[in-house]
Amino acid sequence: MLSHGQIWGAIDRLAERKKLTASGLARRAGLDPTTFNRSKRVAADGRERWPSTESIAKILHATGTSLGDFLGLVGERPRRARREASLRQVPLLGLAQAGAGGFFDDGGFPAGQGWDQISYPGPNGDGAYALEVTGDSMTPLYRDGDIIIVSPSAECRRGDRVVVKTTEGEVMAKILQRKTTKVVELASFNPAHADRTLSPADIEWMARIVWASQ
Repeated sequence: MLSHGQIWGAIDRLAERKKLTASGLARRAGLDPTTFNRSKRVAADGRERWPSTESIAKILHATGTSLGDFLGLVGERPRRARREASLRQVPLLGLAQAGAGGFFDDGGFPAGQGWDQISYPGPNGDGAYALEVTGDSMTPLYRDGDIIIVSPSAECRRGDRVVVKTTEGEVMAKILQRKTTKVVELASFNPAHADRTLSPADIEWMARIVWASQ
């Protein structure tokens, strides 16, 4: 008999094989990005919630995975578990959500509620967190569904890839071209999106991208 944990574990392993997060897998299948979030797997009263057969059918179609292959993932030990000793847990938030209030403190460190968790092979103690890329503004370097790890404690230098949040709540990922006491120049990853020039007073925080899931 299949258990609740086995089915959800198979979905997680399918996402991992496709180098996606659970929300990235849902989005690729045309589902709500929160469909497979861990918070959706157990009801408020503690009852187990199961994924629908329709949602499973959609992710199999979207990833070109057969039902037999999916069932093979049910009993497979996740690679994440095999690498547990070398991984650390960091908070995860969608890049599109990051502009909302309550997720960061004044220094750009994760705070408040609403964060998921993800593992990544990096050092502890630097306040790093993960952001999930949405849309095409960061192509060809990062694609929709990729995960980037951001460290607000790392020094940002010219040529670094950074995430910037403005005082207006806009969050963007750019390349730091120049930074002085009067101006911050940011280049776009995607030529279709304009470069930006900001005053330091218009920037709430800037953090360096230290890792990506590609």
